[in-house]
Parts: sequence; C-alpha cells; structure tokens
Amino acid sequence: MNLKSIRRAAVPGVAALALLMSACGASNETSSSDNNGDSGTSLSGNLKGGGATSQEKAQEAWKTKFQGMNSGLTIDYSLLGSTDGRSQFTSGALSFAGSDSYISDDELKKANERCNGDIVEVPAYISSIAIAFNVKGVDKLQLDAATIAKIFDGKITKWNDKAIADQNSGVTLPDLKISPVHRADDSGTTKNFTDYLNKVAPSDWKYPAADAFPVSGGLSAEGTSGVVKQITDTNGTIGYADASQTGDLKAVSVKVGDAYVAPSPEGAAKTVAVSPVVSGREATDIAVDVDRTTAEAGAYPVILLSYLIGCKTYTDKAEAANVKGYFEFIVSDAGQAESSSFAGSAKLAPETAKKAQDIVAQISAK
Repeated sequence: MNLKSIRRAAVPGVAALALLMSACGASNETSSSDNNGDSGTSLSGNLKGGGATSQEKAQEAWKTKFQGMNSGLTIDYSLLGSTDGRSQFTSGALSFAGSDSYISDDELKKANERCNGDIVEVPAYISSIAIAFNVKGVDKLQLDAATIAKIFDGKITKWNDKAIADQNSGVTLPDLKISPVHRADDSGTTKNFTDYLNKVAPSDWKYPAADAFPVSGGLSAEGTSGVVKQITDTNGTIGYADASQTGDLKAVSVKVGDAYVAPSPEGAAKTVAVSPVVSGREATDIAVDVDRTTAEAGAYPVILLSYLIGCKTYTDKAEAANVKGYFEFIVSDAGQAESSSFAGSAKLAPETAKKAQDIVAQISAK
C-alpha cells in the first residue's frame, strides 16, 4: 500500500500522515502553539537519552539550541547504537531513546511495561545511508543491489571484477582487493542496510535484516564515526554509514529501476513517501515499513528513518516536562531546520510534523 492507495482507502490519522515525508524543506504547518518548540517555560535538570549514532550531528544541533533556550537543562545523549538505546530505555536507564529501527513487537511489551502504558514513537530524522568507498583514482561508482550484496558477502573480492566493470564503463578499476567495512556494534544502520540487501537482492543476500552484521571477515568498526574513519584511512574499502557523516568520501550511486541514484535527502524522502505504515500500532506510535524495492524516479531506497522513543506517561513530573519539551522542539519547524542545516537530513513533511507534534504534546506525568 502506498500513499495513493492510502488516500483511496481513507485510512485515518497515523496511517495517512506517517507516509508524508519531504526533503525539500517546505514550511511545516503551524499548530495551536507558536510551533517553535518552546513550551514557554524554562526547563531544568539532567535529561538522559541515547541510542542511534546516526543521530549524532542532529542531536548535537538539537541539544545545543534547546539548552540555549533552557539554561538550567543539561541533555546527555549517549552514542550507544540503536539496539542498546532501546534496551536501556526499556530498562529505565534512559528517559528516551533514538533508534534507526522502530521498536519491535517483542520489545513493545517490555517498553509498555516500563512506561506503565503506551510508548511515544515518532519519526525525527530521515537520512540516506551512503555506501561509501575509498579506491584511489576512482571518483564515481555505480552498483546494483546484487553486486553490493556479493561484495559485502565476500563473493566479489576484486575491484576490477566484471560485475563492477560492466556497470562502470569508462572507469579504470584497479586489480585491488575489496575490503568491506561493517559495524562492529549492533546498529539500526546495519539493520536498515541488511534490510535493503535482503529485500532487493534476496537471491544474493540470504540473511534477514538484523542489528548485528551477519557476515564474518572484512573490517569492522564501532559506531558511524568508526566506520567512516576506517574507510577514510584504508585504500580499497567500501562500507555503509549515515550520509550526513561521510564527509569527503565518495558514495556509490545505487541502481533504482533503470537509473543509478546517488544518496540525497530528496531521494530518501521520496522512498519514505511511497512506504506503508505499520499496522496494529497505538495512536502514539508512528512506524513505517520502508519500501526498499521502489522504482520511483529519484528515490534512494538505502535509507534510515530514525525515531524518538519515549513514554506517554512518566512518574516523575520533571522528567515528563523535559522529555516533552525536547521532543516538541525536535519535531517543530525550528528543530527540523536545525537538523537539516547541520546534519543534512530531510525535514518531516508538514502533515507528519503536525501529527508528531500532536503526539508528543500528550506526554505528561501521573
């Protein structure tokens, strides 16, 4: 089911709204508040969150701006990876989590128990996953999903392999060993990347989507920054990382339909726009099943859609106010402008931002 079929079915609320993502930065609709993320009260204390390392630059931008608006508040976002972020949120060690994967059905029961009720899960950050490479003398590279799968599964081992050369006419490819780089830690970025390979090249990638990279061998590194450094420092490498953090590294243009598409905020948003929402979730939970197989012109399907996860109800009044205030800022016009500017992410579309704002406005203390 895509956006058009959603409209025909007149699916209400979350289903219709969660699909509408945009990278182009059109202004978000205003809500009943001034929609700048400022609740009008000065918050204080220490707000602890953690999880997805892909959100690193966005979280730095968000917390710097929001702490400036609330001088008594300190926000601590630990770069744990999505899996540990969700786990530590569920255990109560964190007030909120950032995650590149929506919370699973298995995790949901425990999370609801931690929250003594429903969770809040809203999209906050949309970004391409760049398949970055470092091959001396090669500035452009085009690959289809099957070839990418074989490279990361260790089945294509040389840069001048025929499968690569056939897609890159005019490019001089060296007789050099390929060194794939993957995340050493459990990661939502890995889950999104392996989900892409599994869905688009199932004959060549037999592994299910998972937070842990399933293939032994190659090079590995902790966190997004570790992967980027490993690729940057080593000739012959190729790896996957949030495109906003790959710096000057070159990125593969991925085959989508009959075209090759480079990673971009616009391409990421197009993919989300044609993706269905997860059924059976509560009204405070926006989760999207990304359509990796889309042939939509300009879409880039190797993406991560990163979420904020919190409780609808907290037992501590200050904790509730701090989470609510910070979440409200992140999904506001101002918050989305900050992450777009400093992290290169796609902005939430107006309808999605409004829905997320309405959800986080419900956060309260018992």
